[in-house]
Amino acid sequence: MILAFVALLRIRSLEGVRYCDPGELGKLVGIDRIPEVRTLRKKVEFLSSHGNPDGWSRQLAKSWMEEDPDLAGTLYVDGHVRVYHGKRTKLPRRYVSRQKLCLRGITDYWINDALGQPFFSVPQEVNSGLLAVLRNRIVPRLLEEVPNQPGKQELQDNPWLFRFAMVFDREGYSPDFFREMWRKRIACYTYRKYGEDDWPEFEFEEREVIFPNGEITKMKLAERGTYFKKAKIWIREIRKLTDSGHQTALLSTDYCHDAASIGGKMFSRWSQENFFKYAMEHYGIDHLIDYQLENMDETVKVVNPRYRELDSQIRSRRARLSRKKAEYGALLYKGEIEEKRIKQYVQKKSELQEEIETWERKIETLKQKRKETNRHISFSELPETEQFKGLKKSGKQ
Repeated sequence: MILAFVALLRIRSLEGVRYCDPGELGKLVGIDRIPEVRTLRKKVEFLSSHGNPDGWSRQLAKSWMEEDPDLAGTLYVDGHVRVYHGKRTKLPRRYVSRQKLCLRGITDYWINDALGQPFFSVPQEVNSGLLAVLRNRIVPRLLEEVPNQPGKQELQDNPWLFRFAMVFDREGYSPDFFREMWRKRIACYTYRKYGEDDWPEFEFEEREVIFPNGEITKMKLAERGTYFKKAKIWIREIRKLTDSGHQTALLSTDYCHDAASIGGKMFSRWSQENFFKYAMEHYGIDHLIDYQLENMDETVKVVNPRYRELDSQIRSRRARLSRKKAEYGALLYKGEIEEKRIKQYVQKKSELQEEIETWERKIETLKQKRKETNRHISFSELPETEQFKGLKKSGKQ
């Protein structure tokens, strides 16, 4: 009960309880005064060790989904990096967009409803990417917990009916993944990653769009069907035309709703971003609850450090090669050269040609080594100097 009131009062960590009146908080829960912070920490540790937070979280998520099945039918999925500033373990680095830096931390993949309200999150110390997390951690759970899914007979009778829809950003762009999800009768929404030519403006029609929160606006929308040969799937492509003339393209395998409805759901992704901002400021979702560590799963796949090193060397040498080629190209287009400088020009050109060939040979050698090196290895195969421990999850949860 104390933890619940601490959250309602926007006290972002147990440490913040030190600066509150213990008697006033005690009255809220029916006791003389609340316990000291160290006692609260011990209680949290006991609950996280014996109270099965994961099971409790699953029950809560299922209950919340059942309260409003319509909102739970459209799910927003996005990753949020929880930066770790401690020194007890060397977590892998990942890009933090809000700071524009690569920092050590954990990526939490949050699943929110159509209004941005959270159901649950999936922490990943080793970030294998959104698609892998969707396949292995999120979709199997949603298939069990999302309420009011159509039955087998309903899905057979209506070939366009789907169980539920998932909305995510460009990181999840993959026509192959869309096809894989549609086989499970799950609709996907995302932005198109590789833009094509702009569509003619006469194709766009002003439509009334209703967002999940009830807000109504007008957008200029156009729609085509796009066939992806490699994935062998037809996907609806809907574009929004802005006042500046820019066209935003989104893809969806929702074959039931009209373009305005799909646009409303896709362009409401800001609600999840608002949740991240609000939860960081008011609930401290990035704060460290305790300093305890736990062993990593030894079977989890991680990027091979040797592969990463070779890949880095190739990129570095390619950059140098590009500069040398640019310098060589500039020499060729100098125009007319005086007689006395012809010797210097020929010598310089010869030196550059030799350097270019040397860099190309080095790159080919490194490429061959990279080809012979496994890109991913199991955690147990990592050198001891590269291994790390994960942060304990149950206390944070």
